[in-house]
Amino acid sequence: MAIIGIDTNILCYAMDPAYPENKICKKYLTELSSNKQIALNPTVVHETYHVLVYGQKWEPHEARTRLSAIIAHPYTAFFNQTRTTCSIGLRIAVDNNLGGRDSLILASLVTNKISEFHTHDEELKNLGTVSWKKTTLKITDPLER
Repeated sequence: MAIIGIDTNILCYAMDPAYPENKICKKYLTELSSNKQIALNPTVVHETYHVLVYGQKWEPHEARTRLSAIIAHPYTAFFNQTRTTCSIGLRIAVDNNLGGRDSLILASLVTNKISEFHTHDEELKNLGTVSWKKTTLKITDPLER
């Protein structure tokens, strides 16, 4: 079973057909199964809401309804962010010269032993990997395949 963490940009592309990247990224939502799961956290969900409503001009109710369905989907792993996650995120931020939101997203994945993260963010892609204890999170761009 593969659980892939996805970044805000990938979730936005997957949800909104107005993006040219939707053709590639919609599979993250249409092909969910016991063998193809996604991992999300509050930061990604709320950043996605913000982009869809304020950037893409979606109706707030529609964005909430669709994001709520994704969160509730049985093949979506949802990781809460705790005090420990925040502390590890701060360490990741300092060690990798990252902003707080990006490091918090990475911390929630690596602490939950997720080994793959998909993003279209250049700064994150340039990291290549992030490690914590015995888990290494590989960072790749699905649009470059």
